[in-house]
Amino acid sequence: MPARYTGSYLPCPVLNFRYKLHAKYFLIFKILYNMAALFSRKLCALKYHQPHNFNFSDENELRNLVVWLEDQKIRHYKIEDRAGLRNTASPEWLKAYEKYTRDLGCPYQVSEKAAVIDWLLGYAVRLDFGDEVNDPDFKAGVTSLAMMLQIPPYQDHLEQLKAICILVKEKLSKEILEKKKPANPNEVIPIDKTELGFDTGDYIINEAAKILRLLHIKDLRELQSNINHAIVAVQELIANPKTAIPRDSKFARRR
Repeated sequence: MPARYTGSYLPCPVLNFRYKLHAKYFLIFKILYNMAALFSRKLCALKYHQPHNFNFSDENELRNLVVWLEDQKIRHYKIEDRAGLRNTASPEWLKAYEKYTRDLGCPYQVSEKAAVIDWLLGYAVRLDFGDEVNDPDFKAGVTSLAMMLQIPPYQDHLEQLKAICILVKEKLSKEILEKKKPANPNEVIPIDKTELGFDTGDYIINEAAKILRLLHIKDLRELQSNINHAIVAVQELIANPKTAIPRDSKFARRR
């Protein structure tokens, strides 16, 4: 009886080798694609003239990008000291490039092309947008956003921006908002189908009373959920003798 394919290997050694080879190439392609997407976002932020078509594997494109970054964004060298970088056709360009990365403090070797380019792009982005965070309009925007989110004012707008980021991450992230959605769409009860249980004689007051009743029910549900969580927490605490009674307490010594 022929062996059945279980999904963990291929029955034919040749096919198995090809499968592993294709999987390896797919992984490499995925890494390169993600790297290209990362470069593209940073190049767009820097307003590079061809952000979506940059190929860091192309030596000419890489050299032209390095020159552009130094001339337009980084400006670490004086203009007269950039000749070595600008002469991209020179056989000595790699030496000039290696010296340039060392002078900037890049932690990678020039042989690590992708890592160096990513570092240079990140460095250029920090320099390019570093002045904007101290712009009065930017400060005013942070203050306005903090007021909208009811975050207390702070003298350092960057620290206030960190607080905004923490709040957005903890309260307004996609995952948190998904959790707040009702698990069952039927839990959303239309107000026109809600029975008040009594009649005030006024339609507007009846509708307002329905809203108050639904809000009250919602609060009771949240209270019940909190109580359930508290009960579970207490039960876990009591079930753990290490946290229930400290060893050095007088209750422990009495045992």
